[in-house]
Amino acid sequence: MVVLGACAAWSLITAGAHEGRPEGVLLAILAVAAGYAAGRIGGVLAPVGAPCAAAVAGLVLTVAVPHLAPGPRFAAPLGQAGATAALLALSAGAACCAGWTAGSAGARTASVALAVGITAAAAVVGSVAGFVACAAVLLCSLAAGRLRGRGPGLVGAAVAVTSVTGLAWALAGDAVPEGPADALAGQLTGHRVELWRDALRLARDHPALGVGPGRFGELSAAATGTPVPDGRPHSAPLQIAAEQGVVGVVLLAAGFCWVLYALWRSPRPTPVVLTAAAALTVLAAVATLGNALGFTAVSAGAGVLAGLATARPLAEEPAAAPGGVPAWDDRLTP
Repeated sequence: MVVLGACAAWSLITAGAHEGRPEGVLLAILAVAAGYAAGRIGGVLAPVGAPCAAAVAGLVLTVAVPHLAPGPRFAAPLGQAGATAALLALSAGAACCAGWTAGSAGARTASVALAVGITAAAAVVGSVAGFVACAAVLLCSLAAGRLRGRGPGLVGAAVAVTSVTGLAWALAGDAVPEGPADALAGQLTGHRVELWRDALRLARDHPALGVGPGRFGELSAAATGTPVPDGRPHSAPLQIAAEQGVVGVVLLAAGFCWVLYALWRSPRPTPVVLTAAAALTVLAAVATLGNALGFTAVSAGAGVLAGLATARPLAEEPAAAPGGVPAWDDRLTP
């Protein structure tokens, strides 16, 4: 609550300083908080049913909502493929969490089949990024079953997100050698890289308070030059840096670190924790390279999965948690 409250307060401060529009940031924070609360409650009342329901809901939203399904907007360089991939990855992660929580072989098989079905659905609807994201979550979930400790896996998640963020930042700052930079620009599109450069330029010119939430589109030449501008640099860290300055970036990083810390102290089984961490890591990587967090369904889905993975089921076994502390110890409550 402290982290989310600080994020909301800072967005209002930076908006007041530059006449920005913080509604989008506040909506995303509200979606995460509501999703997290729903996930915690669902994880307590229905440790298997709630993740399955969340996975099905994510799949239905992907197929039913026009802006989250393949179509003409996917053909544009800055289409909605990232949001679709993120939502499918979260859905696959929820299904895998249900499988690791299930006590019977039948329920476990059904949950795994649901996760595989979501991955196949990503291929059917034409989301290559979604298929790759779901496959990565599935592989990480399988590997999580062979790990005894959750620490190395969570550290790996932090390193992966830091690496992707650093790569995007380096590409925006022309710090990548010409050959690899051209190859990456070809995959990400040159227009997206130009947006990132504008965001980094604004962040350097206004390091303290940024330019104000929602004002990137007004000040970016690359954003105004596109045929269908949406006013976003299509990278969450760079957008926060440009619009809310250094403090905004620190708060964004603090939010992700808090999620990892809550997962580390979670009383849920290690495979559940690491599966959720893998899905959230995929989301963070996609959000660094695209506009996934601009969709309320994605922000809420991230909160739901984090809540499910940190919930305390009513019927617990006295399993040891990280550090040798019994799982029922109140100190493990995130």
